[in-house]
Amino acid sequence: MAIRKRNWIAPDGTAKSAWVVDYRDAAGKRRSKQFRLRKEADAWSVNAAAEVQKGTHTPDSVSITVERAAELWLDSVRAADREPTTIAAYDQHVRLHISPKLGSRKLSHLTAPGVKAVVDDWLLHLSRPMAVRVFRSLKAILTEAQASGHVAQNVALAVKIPKQKRQKGKAQPPSKKDLRAILKAAEASSDHMGRTILELAIFSGMRASELRGLAWSGLDLKRGRVTVCQRADAKGIIGEPKTEAGHRVIALPKRTVQALKEWKLACPAHPLGLVFPSPKGKPLSHRVMTLNYVAPILEAAEVGHYGMHAFRHAAASLWIEQGVNAKRIQKLMGHSSITVTYDVYGHLFEQANQDEQDANAIEAALFKDAT
Repeated sequence: MAIRKRNWIAPDGTAKSAWVVDYRDAAGKRRSKQFRLRKEADAWSVNAAAEVQKGTHTPDSVSITVERAAELWLDSVRAADREPTTIAAYDQHVRLHISPKLGSRKLSHLTAPGVKAVVDDWLLHLSRPMAVRVFRSLKAILTEAQASGHVAQNVALAVKIPKQKRQKGKAQPPSKKDLRAILKAAEASSDHMGRTILELAIFSGMRASELRGLAWSGLDLKRGRVTVCQRADAKGIIGEPKTEAGHRVIALPKRTVQALKEWKLACPAHPLGLVFPSPKGKPLSHRVMTLNYVAPILEAAEVGHYGMHAFRHAAASLWIEQGVNAKRIQKLMGHSSITVTYDVYGHLFEQANQDEQDANAIEAALFKDAT
């Protein structure tokens, strides 16, 4: 790389000067960049020479802004036919958090320290889960830009968000006492559909979206099995589970099978064949399911408020208590990885193991001197 001083006369007659770095990029094309001070030119040329050699240099003249890269990424997400709610969330990440911080910056000007500073600011002002999601979107934007040739490297990959220590008490399920009260109130209720929703939620661990999208064809009442193969999204559109791991088969207890058989006789026929249809034969909205069918039974049980996800936690906790191993729990819950299972329910596994150790310790203390 060559550094030279350039002198010229501005239109207003004043003398101007700058330092110019002349170089060839990785493709062999001649490039140049201008600086006000020699030391700025020297520092930039050293860094640029290393980037050219590694093939990670992007000339400013061919670089695009982060905002433009985000637009192209969102276009690719829409073209991939992702769920409307997913697209809306990504769009929100860009509009509210990424563009205000980085939108005007050229991709070629991004550095790992600069990205880290922005991420630290997100962690300071947003909830941790939201900050993590926004950062994932930024990495996806830069990955797409790199694949499209708009930047030679994704500097965000060098930035890591430290893992938060797992908090005990996370994902606490309803107590057994409350679950028994709920099931008793459900049995006494005249609302067969509400009762069946709660039976299936508690004993299958299915997500609310999976319950809303469940069809009778996914149930084998003779064998007591439910096959999860579809879900209803926030707009009531039936589609595949969110991940491949969402496809699974879950065994049901006899009481839940009986509740399903009774509800099947009373369930009105409709083209979609849903187990829990709206009065018009469409998927129930999450709000209607909780307010119209679940909440009245909870009120009768006098247990306070529980969201639908609490019953998913209940199923996991009951399986863990019965000694079902973590890998099987992952499969039953439809988690994409065992890491997710441990992150959400690790404290319950720890408690179950401790309970067994405590029981064995008592037995050992009682009989160790008897031999």
